[in-house]
Amino acid sequence: MRKKDNLKFSNILSFQKKTSKILELNQRSRKIFKLIVDDFLKDGMPVGSRKLSIKMGERLSPASVRNVMFDLQEAGLLKSNHSSAGRIPTDLGLRFFVDGLLQVKKITSSQSKEIQETISKNSANPDQICNDAATMLSGLLDCAGIVIAPKLDGSLKHIEFVPVSKDKALVILITDDGIIENRIISLPKGLPGSLLTETTNYLNSIIKGRTLIQSKKMISEEIKNDKIRIDKLAQKLIDDGIACWDDASKKTKLIVTGTSKLLDDVHAIDQLEDTRELIEKLENKKNLMGIIDETNEARGLQIYIGSENNLFGLTGCTTIISPFKNKDKEIIGAIGVIGPMRLNYAKIIPVVDYTANMISKKFQIT
Repeated sequence: MRKKDNLKFSNILSFQKKTSKILELNQRSRKIFKLIVDDFLKDGMPVGSRKLSIKMGERLSPASVRNVMFDLQEAGLLKSNHSSAGRIPTDLGLRFFVDGLLQVKKITSSQSKEIQETISKNSANPDQICNDAATMLSGLLDCAGIVIAPKLDGSLKHIEFVPVSKDKALVILITDDGIIENRIISLPKGLPGSLLTETTNYLNSIIKGRTLIQSKKMISEEIKNDKIRIDKLAQKLIDDGIACWDDASKKTKLIVTGTSKLLDDVHAIDQLEDTRELIEKLENKKNLMGIIDETNEARGLQIYIGSENNLFGLTGCTTIISPFKNKDKEIIGAIGVIGPMRLNYAKIIPVVDYTANMISKKFQIT
Protein backbone atom coordinates (compact mmCIF):
# COMPACT_ATOMS: atom_id res chain seq x y z
CA MET A 1 0.00 0.00 0.00
CA ARG A 2 1.42 3.40 -1.00
CA LYS A 3 2.03 6.20 1.50
CA LYS A 4 -0.81 8.20 -0.03
CA ASP A 5 -3.15 5.22 0.35
CA ASN A 6 -2.04 4.75 3.97
CA LEU A 7 -2.87 8.38 4.67
CA LYS A 8 -6.30 8.03 3.07
CA PHE A 9 -6.98 4.83 5.04
CA SER A 10 -5.93 6.52 8.28
CA ASN A 11 -8.24 9.45 7.55
CA ILE A 12 -11.11 7.07 6.85
CA LEU A 13 -10.60 5.25 10.18
CA SER A 14 -10.46 8.57 12.03
CA PHE A 15 -13.60 9.73 10.28
CA GLN A 16 -15.42 6.48 11.09
CA LYS A 17 -14.57 6.75 14.80
CA LYS A 18 -15.92 10.27 14.95
CA THR A 19 -19.00 9.53 12.88
CA SER A 20 -19.94 6.73 15.28
CA LYS A 21 -20.51 9.47 17.87
CA ILE A 22 -22.22 11.71 15.33
CA LEU A 23 -24.76 9.04 14.43
CA GLU A 24 -25.74 8.87 18.10
CA LEU A 25 -26.86 12.53 18.12
CA ASN A 26 -30.47 12.99 19.10
CA GLN A 27 -32.90 15.29 17.35
CA ARG A 28 -32.25 18.18 19.73
CA SER A 29 -28.49 17.99 19.21
CA ARG A 30 -28.92 17.90 15.45
CA LYS A 31 -31.21 20.94 15.55
CA ILE A 32 -28.75 22.95 17.66
CA PHE A 33 -25.89 21.89 15.41
CA LYS A 34 -27.81 22.92 12.29
CA LEU A 35 -28.62 26.34 13.83
CA ILE A 36 -24.94 26.89 14.57
CA VAL A 37 -23.90 25.95 11.02
CA ASP A 38 -26.66 28.07 9.44
CA ASP A 39 -25.51 31.12 11.43
CA PHE A 40 -21.84 30.44 10.67
CA LEU A 41 -22.52 30.19 6.94
CA LYS A 42 -24.25 33.58 7.04
CA ASP A 43 -21.62 35.66 8.86
CA GLY A 44 -18.67 33.42 9.77
CA MET A 45 -18.93 34.34 13.43
CA PRO A 46 -19.00 32.01 16.49
CA VAL A 47 -22.48 31.26 17.85
CA GLY A 48 -23.16 31.44 21.59
CA SER A 49 -25.55 29.49 23.82
CA ARG A 50 -27.72 32.51 24.66
CA LYS A 51 -28.39 33.25 21.01
CA LEU A 52 -29.26 29.59 20.38
CA SER A 53 -31.60 29.51 23.39
CA ILE A 54 -33.50 32.49 21.97
CA LYS A 55 -33.65 30.90 18.50
CA MET A 56 -35.21 27.80 20.05
CA GLY A 57 -37.88 29.88 21.75
CA GLU A 58 -36.06 29.52 25.08
CA ARG A 59 -37.40 25.99 25.47
CA LEU A 60 -33.83 25.20 26.50
CA SER A 61 -31.85 27.33 28.92
CA PRO A 62 -28.42 28.65 27.83
CA ALA A 63 -26.87 26.19 30.29
CA SER A 64 -28.65 23.24 28.67
CA VAL A 65 -27.61 24.48 25.24
CA ARG A 66 -24.00 24.73 26.43
CA ASN A 67 -24.12 21.08 27.51
CA VAL A 68 -25.28 20.07 24.03
CA MET A 69 -22.58 22.24 22.44
CA PHE A 70 -19.99 20.52 24.63
CA ASP A 71 -21.18 17.12 23.42
CA LEU A 72 -21.02 18.33 19.81
CA GLN A 73 -17.50 19.54 20.39
CA GLU A 74 -16.54 16.19 21.89
CA ALA A 75 -17.91 14.53 18.75
CA GLY A 76 -15.55 16.66 16.66
CA LEU A 77 -18.29 18.75 15.02
CA LEU A 78 -17.65 22.08 16.77
CA LYS A 79 -14.64 24.01 17.98
CA SER A 80 -13.86 27.14 19.96
CA ASN A 81 -10.73 29.13 20.64
CA HIS A 82 -11.88 30.08 24.16
CA SER A 83 -13.92 28.15 26.70
CA SER A 84 -16.38 31.03 27.14
CA ALA A 85 -16.71 31.87 23.45
CA GLY A 86 -19.29 30.66 20.98
CA ARG A 87 -18.69 27.73 18.68
CA ILE A 88 -18.10 27.29 14.97
CA PRO A 89 -18.21 24.06 12.94
CA THR A 90 -15.04 22.09 12.27
CA ASP A 91 -14.14 20.72 8.85
CA LEU A 92 -15.71 17.44 9.95
CA GLY A 93 -18.78 19.33 11.17
CA LEU A 94 -19.26 21.00 7.80
CA ARG A 95 -18.78 17.66 6.07
CA PHE A 96 -21.48 16.13 8.30
CA PHE A 97 -23.76 19.09 7.57
CA VAL A 98 -23.23 18.93 3.80
CA ASP A 99 -23.63 15.15 3.59
CA GLY A 100 -26.50 14.72 6.03
CA LEU A 101 -28.38 17.94 6.82
CA LEU A 102 -28.07 20.21 3.81
CA GLN A 103 -31.15 20.86 1.68
CA VAL A 104 -29.95 21.83 -1.78
CA LYS A 105 -31.95 24.56 -3.50
CA LYS A 106 -33.17 24.50 -7.07
CA ILE A 107 -31.29 26.59 -9.59
CA THR A 108 -33.19 29.79 -10.40
CA SER A 109 -34.45 30.63 -13.88
CA SER A 110 -32.17 33.68 -14.07
CA GLN A 111 -29.14 31.54 -13.15
CA SER A 112 -29.95 28.85 -15.70
CA LYS A 113 -30.53 31.50 -18.37
CA GLU A 114 -27.15 33.16 -17.70
CA ILE A 115 -25.34 29.81 -17.77
CA GLN A 116 -27.02 28.72 -21.01
CA GLU A 117 -26.31 32.05 -22.71
CA THR A 118 -22.65 32.02 -21.63
CA ILE A 119 -22.01 28.52 -22.92
CA SER A 120 -24.13 28.64 -26.08
CA LYS A 121 -22.76 31.98 -27.35
CA ASN A 122 -19.38 30.42 -28.12
CA SER A 123 -18.29 28.15 -30.91
CA ALA A 124 -17.05 24.67 -30.03
CA ASN A 125 -13.61 26.07 -29.08
CA PRO A 126 -13.06 24.34 -25.71
CA ASP A 127 -10.65 26.90 -24.26
CA GLN A 128 -13.07 29.76 -24.89
CA ILE A 129 -16.07 27.83 -23.58
CA CYS A 130 -14.24 26.82 -20.41
CA ASN A 131 -12.71 30.24 -19.79
CA ASP A 132 -16.05 32.02 -20.19
CA ALA A 133 -17.82 29.45 -18.00
CA ALA A 134 -15.24 29.79 -15.21
CA THR A 135 -15.44 33.60 -15.34
CA MET A 136 -19.23 33.41 -15.30
CA LEU A 137 -19.25 31.11 -12.24
CA SER A 138 -16.78 33.35 -10.44
CA GLY A 139 -19.03 36.37 -10.91
CA LEU A 140 -22.30 34.54 -10.32
CA LEU A 141 -21.18 32.81 -7.11
CA ASP A 142 -18.62 35.34 -5.86
CA CYS A 143 -15.84 32.73 -5.69
CA ALA A 144 -12.72 31.85 -7.61
CA GLY A 145 -13.62 29.79 -10.69
CA ILE A 146 -11.58 26.75 -11.76
CA VAL A 147 -11.90 24.59 -14.85
CA ILE A 148 -9.87 21.95 -16.59
CA ALA A 149 -10.28 22.12 -20.36
CA PRO A 150 -10.36 18.89 -22.37
CA LYS A 151 -7.18 17.62 -23.95
CA LEU A 152 -7.17 16.97 -27.66
CA ASP A 153 -6.59 13.23 -27.23
CA GLY A 154 -9.65 11.75 -28.95
CA SER A 155 -10.24 10.73 -32.54
CA LEU A 156 -9.99 13.46 -35.17
CA LYS A 157 -12.59 14.25 -37.82
CA HIS A 158 -11.30 17.04 -40.07
CA ILE A 159 -8.45 19.51 -40.60
CA GLU A 160 -8.58 22.67 -42.68
CA PHE A 161 -5.98 25.28 -43.69
CA VAL A 162 -7.59 28.68 -44.27
CA PRO A 163 -5.31 31.44 -45.62
CA VAL A 164 -5.67 34.69 -43.65
CA SER A 165 -2.81 36.59 -45.31
CA LYS A 166 0.09 35.99 -47.71
CA ASP A 167 2.22 34.39 -45.00
CA LYS A 168 -0.33 33.19 -42.39
CA ALA A 169 -3.00 30.49 -42.27
CA LEU A 170 -5.63 29.46 -39.75
CA VAL A 171 -5.47 25.74 -38.99
CA ILE A 172 -8.85 24.37 -37.89
CA LEU A 173 -9.01 20.94 -36.30
CA ILE A 174 -12.32 19.21 -35.51
CA THR A 175 -12.58 16.12 -33.30
CA ASP A 176 -15.20 13.37 -33.34
CA ASP A 177 -16.47 14.88 -30.07
CA GLY A 178 -17.37 18.05 -31.95
CA ILE A 179 -14.56 20.08 -30.35
CA ILE A 180 -13.07 22.72 -32.63
CA GLU A 181 -9.54 24.05 -32.07
CA ASN A 182 -7.96 26.93 -34.02
CA ARG A 183 -4.30 27.84 -34.44
CA ILE A 184 -2.47 30.42 -36.59
CA ILE A 185 0.70 29.22 -38.35
CA SER A 186 3.24 30.86 -40.63
CA LEU A 187 3.18 29.58 -44.21
CA PRO A 188 6.42 28.51 -45.89
CA LYS A 189 7.64 31.17 -48.32
CA GLY A 190 6.69 30.49 -51.93
CA LEU A 191 3.94 28.01 -51.04
CA PRO A 192 1.41 27.87 -53.92
CA GLY A 193 -2.30 27.86 -53.06
CA SER A 194 -2.81 24.54 -54.80
CA LEU A 195 -0.31 22.88 -52.44
CA LEU A 196 -2.28 24.15 -49.46
CA THR A 197 -5.37 22.37 -50.81
CA GLU A 198 -3.45 19.18 -51.64
CA THR A 199 -1.91 19.07 -48.17
CA THR A 200 -5.33 19.56 -46.58
CA ASN A 201 -6.76 16.68 -48.59
CA TYR A 202 -3.83 14.42 -47.74
CA LEU A 203 -4.02 15.11 -44.00
CA ASN A 204 -7.77 14.50 -43.96
CA SER A 205 -7.22 11.10 -45.58
CA ILE A 206 -4.87 10.25 -42.70
CA ILE A 207 -6.39 11.74 -39.55
CA LYS A 208 -10.04 10.68 -39.85
CA GLY A 209 -10.82 8.28 -36.99
CA ARG A 210 -7.29 8.47 -35.60
CA THR A 211 -5.80 10.39 -32.69
CA LEU A 212 -3.23 13.10 -33.26
CA ILE A 213 -0.42 10.81 -32.07
CA GLN A 214 -1.56 8.01 -34.37
CA SER A 215 -1.80 10.44 -37.29
CA LYS A 216 1.71 11.79 -36.74
CA LYS A 217 3.12 8.27 -36.60
CA MET A 218 1.37 7.20 -39.81
CA ILE A 219 2.48 10.31 -41.72
CA SER A 220 6.07 9.77 -40.57
CA GLU A 221 5.99 6.12 -41.68
CA GLU A 222 4.51 6.98 -45.10
CA ILE A 223 7.23 9.56 -45.77
CA LYS A 224 9.96 7.27 -44.44
CA ASN A 225 8.80 4.29 -46.53
CA ASP A 226 8.39 6.46 -49.62
CA LYS A 227 4.66 5.73 -49.84
CA ILE A 228 4.12 9.43 -50.44
CA ARG A 229 6.48 11.86 -52.10
CA ILE A 230 6.26 15.46 -51.04
CA ASP A 231 8.53 18.44 -51.57
CA LYS A 232 10.14 20.41 -48.74
CA LEU A 233 7.45 23.11 -48.71
CA ALA A 234 4.65 20.57 -48.28
CA GLN A 235 6.55 18.70 -45.57
CA LYS A 236 7.15 21.92 -43.64
CA LEU A 237 3.44 22.76 -43.92
CA ILE A 238 2.51 19.31 -42.62
CA ASP A 239 5.07 19.50 -39.79
CA ASP A 240 3.94 22.96 -38.73
CA GLY A 241 0.26 22.11 -39.08
CA ILE A 242 0.57 19.03 -36.86
CA ALA A 243 3.12 20.46 -34.41
CA CYS A 244 0.86 23.35 -33.44
CA TRP A 245 -1.47 20.85 -31.73
CA ASP A 246 1.16 19.29 -29.47
CA ASP A 247 0.22 21.53 -26.55
CA ALA A 248 -3.46 20.64 -26.92
CA SER A 249 -2.81 16.88 -27.00
CA LYS A 250 -0.16 16.60 -24.28
CA LYS A 251 -0.95 19.24 -21.67
CA THR A 252 -3.97 19.44 -19.42
CA LYS A 253 -5.15 23.03 -19.50
CA LEU A 254 -6.15 24.48 -16.15
CA ILE A 255 -7.96 27.82 -15.98
CA VAL A 256 -8.34 29.77 -12.72
CA THR A 257 -10.34 33.03 -12.55
CA GLY A 258 -11.41 35.50 -9.87
CA THR A 259 -8.77 34.58 -7.26
CA SER A 260 -8.98 38.07 -5.73
CA LYS A 261 -12.45 37.16 -4.43
CA LEU A 262 -10.81 34.88 -1.87
CA LEU A 263 -9.48 37.95 -0.07
CA ASP A 264 -13.00 39.30 0.48
CA ASP A 265 -13.72 36.74 3.20
CA VAL A 266 -10.50 37.09 5.23
CA HIS A 267 -11.51 38.07 8.78
CA ALA A 268 -8.21 37.84 10.61
CA ILE A 269 -4.89 39.48 9.74
CA ASP A 270 -3.06 36.20 10.33
CA GLN A 271 -5.13 34.60 7.56
CA LEU A 272 -4.18 37.25 5.03
CA GLU A 273 -0.71 35.88 4.27
CA ASP A 274 -2.03 32.31 4.03
CA THR A 275 -4.71 33.44 1.59
CA ARG A 276 -2.17 35.33 -0.52
CA GLU A 277 -0.03 32.19 -0.63
CA LEU A 278 -3.07 30.17 -1.71
CA ILE A 279 -3.83 32.65 -4.50
CA GLU A 280 -0.24 32.40 -5.72
CA LYS A 281 -0.49 28.60 -5.81
CA LEU A 282 -3.80 28.74 -7.66
CA GLU A 283 -2.45 31.15 -10.24
CA ASN A 284 0.60 28.93 -10.70
CA LYS A 285 -1.77 25.93 -11.06
CA LYS A 286 0.00 24.11 -8.20
CA ASN A 287 -1.57 21.05 -6.53
CA LEU A 288 -4.93 21.42 -8.26
CA MET A 289 -4.44 18.50 -10.62
CA GLY A 290 -4.83 16.05 -7.72
CA ILE A 291 -8.33 17.39 -7.11
CA ILE A 292 -9.16 17.08 -10.79
CA ASP A 293 -7.88 13.48 -10.87
CA GLU A 294 -9.99 12.54 -7.84
CA THR A 295 -13.05 14.16 -9.44
CA ASN A 296 -12.48 12.10 -12.58
CA GLU A 297 -12.20 8.92 -10.52
CA ALA A 298 -15.39 9.69 -8.58
CA ARG A 299 -17.29 10.53 -11.78
CA GLY A 300 -19.54 13.06 -10.09
CA LEU A 301 -19.71 16.37 -8.21
CA GLN A 302 -17.14 16.51 -5.41
CA ILE A 303 -16.81 18.79 -2.37
CA TYR A 304 -13.48 19.27 -0.60
CA ILE A 305 -13.75 21.08 2.74
CA GLY A 306 -10.78 22.70 4.50
CA SER A 307 -8.18 20.20 5.66
CA GLU A 308 -9.60 17.46 3.42
CA ASN A 309 -7.17 18.92 0.88
CA ASN A 310 -3.66 20.08 1.80
CA LEU A 311 -3.87 23.05 -0.55
CA PHE A 312 -6.80 24.62 1.32
CA GLY A 313 -6.25 23.50 4.91
CA LEU A 314 -4.43 26.63 6.09
CA THR A 315 -6.90 29.13 4.70
CA GLY A 316 -10.12 27.26 5.39
CA CYS A 317 -11.37 27.04 1.81
CA THR A 318 -13.84 24.74 0.10
CA THR A 319 -13.76 23.44 -3.48
CA ILE A 320 -16.92 22.34 -5.27
CA ILE A 321 -16.22 20.79 -8.65
CA SER A 322 -18.13 18.70 -11.17
CA PRO A 323 -16.91 16.84 -14.30
CA PHE A 324 -18.27 17.23 -17.82
CA LYS A 325 -18.37 14.54 -20.50
CA ASN A 326 -18.20 13.91 -24.23
CA LYS A 327 -20.75 12.08 -26.40
CA ASP A 328 -19.40 8.71 -25.21
CA LYS A 329 -20.06 9.74 -21.59
CA GLU A 330 -16.32 9.87 -20.91
CA ILE A 331 -15.06 12.56 -18.53
CA ILE A 332 -13.02 15.10 -20.51
CA GLY A 333 -12.82 17.98 -17.99
CA ALA A 334 -14.25 19.53 -14.84
CA ILE A 335 -15.49 22.90 -13.62
CA GLY A 336 -16.10 24.39 -10.20
CA VAL A 337 -15.39 27.09 -7.64
CA ILE A 338 -13.10 27.72 -4.69
CA GLY A 339 -14.33 29.84 -1.80
CA PRO A 340 -14.41 30.12 2.00
CA MET A 341 -15.67 27.13 3.98
CA ARG A 342 -18.77 29.14 4.87
CA LEU A 343 -20.04 28.99 1.31
CA ASN A 344 -23.72 28.99 0.51
CA TYR A 345 -23.58 25.27 -0.31
CA ALA A 346 -27.32 25.00 -0.96
CA LYS A 347 -27.07 27.61 -3.72
CA ILE A 348 -23.66 26.81 -5.18
CA ILE A 349 -23.88 23.03 -5.55
CA PRO A 350 -26.77 23.02 -8.08
CA VAL A 351 -25.25 25.91 -10.06
CA VAL A 352 -21.88 24.14 -10.46
CA ASP A 353 -23.57 20.84 -11.36
CA TYR A 354 -25.90 22.51 -13.88
CA THR A 355 -22.96 24.34 -15.52
CA ALA A 356 -21.04 21.07 -15.90
CA ASN A 357 -24.11 19.44 -17.47
CA MET A 358 -24.53 22.33 -19.94
CA ILE A 359 -20.87 22.08 -20.96
CA SER A 360 -21.34 18.34 -21.45
CA LYS A 361 -24.26 19.02 -23.78
CA LYS A 362 -22.19 21.56 -25.69
CA PHE A 363 -19.38 19.07 -26.27
CA GLN A 364 -21.82 16.29 -27.19
CA ILE A 365 -23.13 18.20 -30.20
CA THR A 366 -21.33 16.92 -33.26
